[in-house]
Amino acid sequence: MMNTNHSNHMGLKAKSRLSNGVIYAILIIMSIVWLTPFVCILLESFRCESTWQVGYVIPKQWGFDNYIRLWNTTNFPVWFKNTLIIGVIASLVQTVITLSMSYTLSRMRFKGRKLLMNFMLILGMFPGFISMIILFKVLSGLGMTGENSVPGLILVYTASSGMGYYVSKGFFDTLPRSLDEAARVDGATRLQVFYKVIMPLSKPIVIYTLLTAFMAPWADFMFAKYIAHNVNLGMNVAVGLQWLIDSPGGLSSNYTMFCAGGVIVALPVTILFMFLQKYYVEGVTGGAVKG
Repeated sequence: MMNTNHSNHMGLKAKSRLSNGVIYAILIIMSIVWLTPFVCILLESFRCESTWQVGYVIPKQWGFDNYIRLWNTTNFPVWFKNTLIIGVIASLVQTVITLSMSYTLSRMRFKGRKLLMNFMLILGMFPGFISMIILFKVLSGLGMTGENSVPGLILVYTASSGMGYYVSKGFFDTLPRSLDEAARVDGATRLQVFYKVIMPLSKPIVIYTLLTAFMAPWADFMFAKYIAHNVNLGMNVAVGLQWLIDSPGGLSSNYTMFCAGGVIVALPVTILFMFLQKYYVEGVTGGAVKG
């Protein structure tokens, strides 16, 4: 009987190892497929012997010429500054609004609360590009297009922040209400409870909200191109790099600079995720509850 149990145990262990091996093999293959384009772009950015597309990946001559040319001969510093300003300001404002709305919907009960939540949920299902024409007209009337597109983009990215309450509200629902009640008994206002009691316990969801709010304007192309309206000084990095290779002869003379720009754009986001990955995962898993 003991031998039979031992054999069954060994059989289950062998099946587990086999299934894990298959899963790991699939994940490795997927990782290679996913990372190959990025590795190619990185290598192309250091190629110095030519500036156009070639039939090989590993450069024959290595150097930082493409990065130097990109920074000194184009408006890339302006594009990068515009993108950084938009991303930082929009993420900070959006985080404050989103967390405030999420905490309000999590803790307070008022007439029309369910209706408001359902309305924002349904409204968020509509794609944003259907409002591009009217938004451009409004921003154009306010003088926030073309060269002055930065404040216009910040306004658009932060205007509907409260509608992204879903994950944050789920996280706040997991925090005991007794914390709020104890602070209120001690004389704290609602605002003091939020900033002095709840926020110190909500580091994962704060970082998650900041990262997601930063990623949208940092990687946006469609709406940023529409608002910039082909004015070079109003472009963000994505629009500027696309303009760089779409200009006459741009693909043949600026391809390696385009790759260098792609690497520079990817670095801040990569560094942020590397250092804040733990909190990002905790924010996602902590907010993925029924609220």
